[in-house]
Amino acid sequence: MKITIITPAKKGDRSGNRATANRWSTVLKKLGHKPRTLTEYDGALSDAMLAIHAWRSAGAIEQYRKTFPTGPLILCLAGTDIYRFQESHPEETRRSMELADSLVCLHDLVRLSIPKSQRSKLHFIRQSAAPLKRQTPLAREFEIMVAGHLRDEKDPFRTAMAVRDLHTRYKTRIVHMGKAIDPSFAEAAAEEMRENVRYRWLGEIPRWRVRQQMARTRAMVISSRMEGGANVVSEAIMAGLPVIASKIDGNVGLLGADYEGYYPVEDENALRALLMRLEDEPRFLKRLAAQIRALKPMFTEKRELAEWKRVLSGLNRPE
Repeated sequence: MKITIITPAKKGDRSGNRATANRWSTVLKKLGHKPRTLTEYDGALSDAMLAIHAWRSAGAIEQYRKTFPTGPLILCLAGTDIYRFQESHPEETRRSMELADSLVCLHDLVRLSIPKSQRSKLHFIRQSAAPLKRQTPLAREFEIMVAGHLRDEKDPFRTAMAVRDLHTRYKTRIVHMGKAIDPSFAEAAAEEMRENVRYRWLGEIPRWRVRQQMARTRAMVISSRMEGGANVVSEAIMAGLPVIASKIDGNVGLLGADYEGYYPVEDENALRALLMRLEDEPRFLKRLAAQIRALKPMFTEKRELAEWKRVLSGLNRPE
């Protein structure tokens, strides 16, 4: 099929929406389809539309449905759709859901947060990642990484806050990778580095360097206030990398309710206690690693391709 992918993020943007569009373009090509990615719908004929973001892509979704009333339409629900725009912009967000033939989500608890009328067409697709071999960690430091853009939804400085007052006997150091979406976040990161010797912000760096860091770091912290299902969780799982995560649906829906590495969102004291346990209790770190490794079979490319094939096979093609 010729499939038009709509994303609000422009080409070259390293935001989650553009990354999702790029990876799904690759997935569709592997399944034998012909995708093209646009930020604005141009009205051209295609066999289906895959729209990323219910609210931000609402105009394109409306235009496609008016132009091709029977055209298959898949909508990927972003985290901000689910946890923000359903409340702040309910008319546009829910209208997009209603117009879609299939809804795609990236974690297993989204079904609890959308209207009951839309749940029957919801598909949970786990984003895959390439396996990554673990490397010997640094001996002089107990490296913990944070990988995510500096934006409010990510609660980006919570990990830095958690290690500010650690006793000197701890070797914990935080390495933070991600673009400052607003200049104020860059200023805050620079100030944090001046005041906090345990924190280092590297800014936006290539994916290969992020994976290089993942291979040697002791654990990753995902401190988000909201998530639609972060791909970095998939990366950590396929790297066998222990995760410390805020207890929000977007994390629990990927890692599972029984995972032991959660802390209450925005609670740096609870996060500090977990980080101290990682360094104090090697068995705890090994237990988290074992729980992460057990999830690997669910995050392979083979499984993701099969899930997408199932979604696409359920679409009715236009007459």
